[in-house]
Amino acid sequence: MKKKQENFAFIDSQNLNLGVRSQGWKLDWRKFRQYLRNKYEVSKAYLFIGQVVGNESLYAFLQECDYILIFKPTLERHDHGKIKVKGNVDAELVLHTMIQYENYHKAIIVTGDGDFHCLVEYLAEKDKLLKILAPTKHYSSLLRKFNTQHYIVRIDLLRSSLEQKKTGIRGRSKP
Repeated sequence: MKKKQENFAFIDSQNLNLGVRSQGWKLDWRKFRQYLRNKYEVSKAYLFIGQVVGNESLYAFLQECDYILIFKPTLERHDHGKIKVKGNVDAELVLHTMIQYENYHKAIIVTGDGDFHCLVEYLAEKDKLLKILAPTKHYSSLLRKFNTQHYIVRIDLLRSSLEQKKTGIRGRSKP
């Protein structure tokens, strides 16, 4: 019996979250995981995220939604009297994509960040790239050449099915 070929997703959570929020909506993380499972047969979805004290309930929720969380330590820096939290996950995403290379049939990279150009290019050359899911139309020009090969899927065009809906109860959103 032949083993089923598995697809894995590698998600730049900050790029995805900020991208959809810049369009005026919030992603329903549960629906997004289901979308990856149903549309692309993603068996494992690695979510690369900065680790911030106080966000434990968010992390637990994301794990309940069947994401595998890969944490990046964050740094706080002061910028014009405001505290900014920085946790760039690029190196971790590239590293884990390559560590898992033999374990997946195809990879989906969820980002619009051009820093992943070399990874995407390598995966495409090796026929291991399934799709690039870019949060908005404003993704890096370094990734644009992959659009001609039909790798790019824009998440903003999926808003109606992936948006977090309001419940109507005191303005809270469904988890």
